[in-house]
Amino acid sequence: MKKRTLLGYLVMVALPSLIAAQESASDSLHSSLQEVEIMSIRATKTTPVAYTNIGREELKRHNTGVDFPYLMKMTPAAVVTSDAGAGIGYTSLRIRGTDATRINVTANGIPVNDAESHTVFWVNIPDIASSVKDVQIQRGAGTSTNGAGAFGASINMQTSEFNTLPYAGFSGSAGSFGTHKETLRAGTGLLGDHWALDVRVSNIGSDGYIERASTNLYSYYIQGAYYGGNTTLRLINFAGNEETYHAWNYATKEEMKLYGRRYNSCGYMFTDADGKAHYYDGQTDNYVQKNWQLLADHHFDDEWSMSAGLHYTKGDGYYREYKGDRKLMEYALQPFVLDGAEVKRSDLIRRKAMDNHFGGAVFSLNYKDERLSTSLGGGANRYYGRHFGQVLWVKNYIGELAPDHEYYRNVGAKNDANIYLKGDYRLAPGLNVYGDLQYRHIDYKIDGYNDKWNDAAAAPQNLAIDEVFDFFNPKAGVSWQIDAKNRLFTSVSVAHKEPTRNNYTDGKLDEHPTYEKLTDYELGYSFADGCVSAGANLYYMSYKDQLVLTGELNEIGEPLAANIPDSYRAGIELMAGVELPSGFGWNANATFSRNRIKNFTEVLYDDDTYERWEVKHGSTRISFSPDIIVNNTFSYKHKGFDLSMQSNYVSRQYMSNAQQREHCLDAYFVSNLHMAYTFALRGVKSITVGATIYNLFNEQYESNGYAGSGYYTDSDGTRHRYNYAGYAAQAGTNILGHISIDF
Repeated sequence: MKKRTLLGYLVMVALPSLIAAQESASDSLHSSLQEVEIMSIRATKTTPVAYTNIGREELKRHNTGVDFPYLMKMTPAAVVTSDAGAGIGYTSLRIRGTDATRINVTANGIPVNDAESHTVFWVNIPDIASSVKDVQIQRGAGTSTNGAGAFGASINMQTSEFNTLPYAGFSGSAGSFGTHKETLRAGTGLLGDHWALDVRVSNIGSDGYIERASTNLYSYYIQGAYYGGNTTLRLINFAGNEETYHAWNYATKEEMKLYGRRYNSCGYMFTDADGKAHYYDGQTDNYVQKNWQLLADHHFDDEWSMSAGLHYTKGDGYYREYKGDRKLMEYALQPFVLDGAEVKRSDLIRRKAMDNHFGGAVFSLNYKDERLSTSLGGGANRYYGRHFGQVLWVKNYIGELAPDHEYYRNVGAKNDANIYLKGDYRLAPGLNVYGDLQYRHIDYKIDGYNDKWNDAAAAPQNLAIDEVFDFFNPKAGVSWQIDAKNRLFTSVSVAHKEPTRNNYTDGKLDEHPTYEKLTDYELGYSFADGCVSAGANLYYMSYKDQLVLTGELNEIGEPLAANIPDSYRAGIELMAGVELPSGFGWNANATFSRNRIKNFTEVLYDDDTYERWEVKHGSTRISFSPDIIVNNTFSYKHKGFDLSMQSNYVSRQYMSNAQQREHCLDAYFVSNLHMAYTFALRGVKSITVGATIYNLFNEQYESNGYAGSGYYTDSDGTRHRYNYAGYAAQAGTNILGHISIDF
């Protein structure tokens, strides 16, 4: 103990002396590096877009166990959900009603979205928040960025804070549903005035609120950096390994009444004579994702700077699934004879797997003087992925079943390149004009056999997708700093988006969807005066050929997304905040919106004859788009004490576009209470202990689900519509305690 205390004392005395000579240069370098990324990807105070920044301290404050989307839930127009019901595992985020496939996500300017599905599987990069310095969320079309087109929002993460001093730390959490999290982090600080190494390892686990919705996540983050004058080089490797039990079937209201809100039908095999249900233990999703980034930033002088990056992501994964009473032919298996009877259908276990490669390069060349800030940037990326399915077991099968019998295989290849030129020019004191031009080219191919069966050909569906898209995305706006307290901006932006993989593989054999177009109009105002801030943002997002579920089915009876001519999202986002010197704080935001499809036509099918019935609804609400979202936070900080109450209200929303009452997610109001105390001990920089009580008032609610409709015809020819739905139940009151120690 004495030796450690003495060592700690020597370190505290010596390190300030060692870095004193370079501290000023390091601060300047840190500021310069920030500036490069801000100019190339992020919005600044004169950029005419709606955005929210979340800093390192705010991220750290709430990063005690839940997944990354939950750290953004208090930002305007955001709605989060969790398949397992407790915020860990498969979680997702919507902004302004747009889902994850329409939200562009980058880390250090590198695309994070899956190239084919366009979504971000946060479960594949667990605890990334512990290695993120800050986040900017842009709502609407935003500024030009790399990767999948921003079609409602974009999220830019900047990783690993620049540290001049060595550090180490541990954080741990434990609480309800067997939830736990352990994170170790350390960094060398500057070595030899130029070098630094940062490391983080994490483990997160939970049984989940939903039955058997277990999650086991491992991850690490390693960054080696060279800082030399005006140049910085960073080599980053971060990876995640996840095993998650399926919880994506959701439950109907009838199932919840019979079996409880936590019921999970995934993996169900049979019910024995004693009435006990048996489930397949191996019904899990398994994925390993490794990410590499090589980043370079250089300042030529006070006006010119450049950033560039190379990246590569390798993903390997599969999920196993028990399927009951399946046609053997669909799995390339021959019928067999059992006890004198021919068996054409049987229970089986299948594994669907993928092997993904994604790599490329990004760059930006930036110029800034007293009046002009401009950036020429872009990127080129290549994706190559194999998708294949195997049969692992067939009940009572008689005949030859090769190990890991393969029944489909296809390959996806996608080239995605973009180049943009954006600039901000000060016409007069406080008055800036903004322009942003982007050209994007996509070449996408899928070849091979699908996992869908083509009855007409008595063979798996053949995939022969070869699509090319060329998009021009212009943006323009004006920002007016009226005086020191008041700012006004307006902008208009155009964005395009290509179909996802599922739009092709789940679509019709001979008809392919087309691309979507968004025109986004924004008008914003902000006020800031000392401890008081407020703002308002009006938006109108007009869509052409948006892809939505209409009830239409493909040739094998599965729902498909179809292009609809006209739809829109319109709303106002209000923000207000007060931070008092006494430590009390209040922050709130509210979004009031109208999200509509014009002249929506729904397609229903008869249960017996599959006859098509088109129902014209006129104007309907867009699914999963609540009219009202309100977030409110009361906080108090004083001498190490940190207390906050977060409340979130989401109004009623529909899970289909047909606006049926049976397809509703009811409104919900959820509050979380966060408590923490930070103190210091000799040899320890800080210790924080605390707890968060989630869903303090035990609201019984569902935040996600699925819905559909059909019809049947009675004897006199009258059609009768019916509706069905499944719901993702969320956890009631639960608690998570946490401790964090920094050296």
